[in-house]
Amino acid sequence: MSSPAVLDDWALADRVVIVTGVSSGIGAATARALFAAGAHPVLVARRADRLVKLSSELGGALHVVADLCDASDVRRVVTETLARHGRIDALVNNAGVSFHHRLDTVDLDEFERVLAINVVAVVAMTQAVVPHLRAGGGGRIVNVSSGTTRMVPIGIGAYSAAKSAVNMLSAVARAELAHDGIVVSVVLPSVTASEFGGGQYQLGAEPVPGLVVHSAEYAASYVMEALVTGAAMVDVPHGEPHDSSARAHAVE
Repeated sequence: MSSPAVLDDWALADRVVIVTGVSSGIGAATARALFAAGAHPVLVARRADRLVKLSSELGGALHVVADLCDASDVRRVVTETLARHGRIDALVNNAGVSFHHRLDTVDLDEFERVLAINVVAVVAMTQAVVPHLRAGGGGRIVNVSSGTTRMVPIGIGAYSAAKSAVNMLSAVARAELAHDGIVVSVVLPSVTASEFGGGQYQLGAEPVPGLVVHSAEYAASYVMEALVTGAAMVDVPHGEPHDSSARAHAVE
């Protein structure tokens, strides 16, 4: 983890960036950060009321109510983005669901739903945007995974397995799409205070020694870093938040 954090300094101003899962948490914080950076976030989630509110906050940003397990909704996200902006520059695959069960009690139907949202939808959105990134000469895809993929997380193994699949998909997509100028990164947040997981993690709490609950804005700053630097993997350190000016965690 000693490689330089900044790889090619991709400017965010005026970029059209689709962000999924923006109803709350890291997705909403990322959309706000993109807007503040002068980008055009496209807001995608299932909860219409949340989307309308966030859109009004972000200067009337395009918002698309979509279930990313529905192929027609995935296509509509792209169609509406092109209709409004004429191009797509980047995608942040953030939508996901938590799943806290021991493996011997996992409901298999529920697990299939988790895989559909946390893994298959990532591939679906990637497939949907790649032709347009390619047509524009390249772009960025950032997939939001989980720091639990670095652990043996008792009680959430099925969730971590799904996110481990995201890690592998990101690495393979990075290699496969590099010749198109499409840079794929993965971000591994630590424990984050949000509605994710039923809102059980409170900001600043330490559920286990050395694991401090971060703000969604802090986690989103690492997503922004992945977009800007194009690092293969951006690992959010566990513990107390670090000064962004002194971070050294991007892995090429």
